[in-house]
Amino acid sequence: MYLSRLKLDITNRKTMIAMASPNLFHGAIERSFSGERQRNLWRIDTLRGCPYLLILSPEKPDLTEAAKQFGFIAPEVNAEIKDYTPLLNRVENNSHWHFRLTANPVKSVANKERGDIHAHITPHYQKQWLLERAEKHGFLLREDEFDVVHSQWYSFSKGKNKAVLFAATYEGGLTVTNADSFKEMLVNGIGRGKAYGMGLMTIVR
Repeated sequence: MYLSRLKLDITNRKTMIAMASPNLFHGAIERSFSGERQRNLWRIDTLRGCPYLLILSPEKPDLTEAAKQFGFIAPEVNAEIKDYTPLLNRVENNSHWHFRLTANPVKSVANKERGDIHAHITPHYQKQWLLERAEKHGFLLREDEFDVVHSQWYSFSKGKNKAVLFAATYEGGLTVTNADSFKEMLVNGIGRGKAYGMGLMTIVR
C-alpha cells in the first residue's frame, strides 16, 4: 500500500472547480494508475493553509498528469509517495492514535418502495454515526475525545443526473480494539461515497 500526497494549486481554475466537484478529482486519480481499474481511497486535506490531495492505493501512482491538472508542473517537488506498510505493521490492540476522517454520514429511511438515503446534518448525529460503526471496525471512540471539525455539501453532474453529497470531517483520538478489523478499515475505507473523497481515515501517534 502507498499513501500519496499532492499539493494543489488553488490559483488554478481547474483546481477550484474540482474542489466543489469531487468527481473531477476521481477521474484524475483513476488515470494515475495503469492496468485494471480499482477503487483507491482519497480525500482533500488542508495543512498549514495549503490544500493537498491524499491518495491511499495498492499500487504506486504516477501523479504527473494530476499535478499538471490540479497542482504544479513538477510533481517530484510537490508530491510525496510513501510506503504505507510500516504504519499498518505498527497497529496493534490497545494502541492509541490520533485520527482524521472525511466521511458521508447518512441514514436509510424506509418508504413504501425502497429506502431513501438522508444525510445527518447536525454534529450530534454525525458523531453518533461514527460511534455506531467503531466496534465493527475494530476501534473504541469516546464522545468527548473527537469532534466534527468541518462539513459541507457537494453538488455536481454525474452523467445526465445531478449528484448531491454531504461530507463531514472528524478528528480526535481512538483506541484500537481489534487490529485486524481496524487495518482492514484503514485500507478499504468506511461508509459511502468513497469514489468522491469519503471514507479514508488516516492515523498518527
